[in-house]
Amino acid sequence: MAAMHRAGTIAIVGRPNVGKSTLLNRLVGQKVSITSRRPQTTRHRVLGIVTRPDAQLVFVDTPGLQAHHGSELNRRMNRAAAQAMAEVDVVLVLIEALHLGKQDRHVLQLLPAGVPAVAAISKIDLVKTRDALLPFLASLSAAFPFAGLVPVSAKTGRQTDELLDALAALLPEAPPLYGADEITDRSERFLAAELLREKLFRLLGEELPYAAAVEIERFEVDGRLRRIAATVLVDRPGHKPIVIGKGGEKLKAIATQARTDMEKLFGGKVFLEVWVKVKKGWMDDPAVLARLGYD
Repeated sequence: MAAMHRAGTIAIVGRPNVGKSTLLNRLVGQKVSITSRRPQTTRHRVLGIVTRPDAQLVFVDTPGLQAHHGSELNRRMNRAAAQAMAEVDVVLVLIEALHLGKQDRHVLQLLPAGVPAVAAISKIDLVKTRDALLPFLASLSAAFPFAGLVPVSAKTGRQTDELLDALAALLPEAPPLYGADEITDRSERFLAAELLREKLFRLLGEELPYAAAVEIERFEVDGRLRRIAATVLVDRPGHKPIVIGKGGEKLKAIATQARTDMEKLFGGKVFLEVWVKVKKGWMDDPAVLARLGYD
């Protein structure tokens, strides 16, 4: 008799900047979603695929759910996160250990009825003793009827296998949805834009206005060489010199680090050109948002 195989989709949700993308990359074993310490780094829905002998887990990384919508961009990100939760087999809620705040409770209120939810309690490497965690687990159980509670550390990988086991057990019996060697459904063009945007967040820190985006103008593949032309969109004229830096040094550092990550991910040389362009009000411009993939 053939062994049972399970497969299905799992939405990763949580408040902004709780570490969803970091956990996804740890589970997949490769970088498929960008990370930074700034909130709302993830703006798009990104799939990360984990294939095991007995199960295939298809994770949907979502933008952090916000109580206040703000711009059209934020409204579209909230809509994408809510839609992902409604269409999956399981919801994985990421909550930082010992911190169940107002934003976390807002996320719990949005969880869809009838879809099992597992709570991953993150950053347990920072919790001194197990006894300190037990009351917090009890408060989580009282806040929502989770199908499972799994303390994990995305930084060290602690108990991530246990988390995968708990999630796989809730998936329906089904054949794999993707090939065994696939780790994401996103194109190289999309991943290139995301890697460049990550470096903007990381290297500019608090200097970077939230109103920045990346658009790939050209993506050509010639054997193992990729030629990529990208534009960084900023909202105001004063933002442009912040990105470029004195003598162009800041933009050069951003492009160099992004190119290094692209070459590592794509497995070949990358020739990358980057420009900065002012596009006032792009976060509320439906045409620009659609072009950038915020449907």
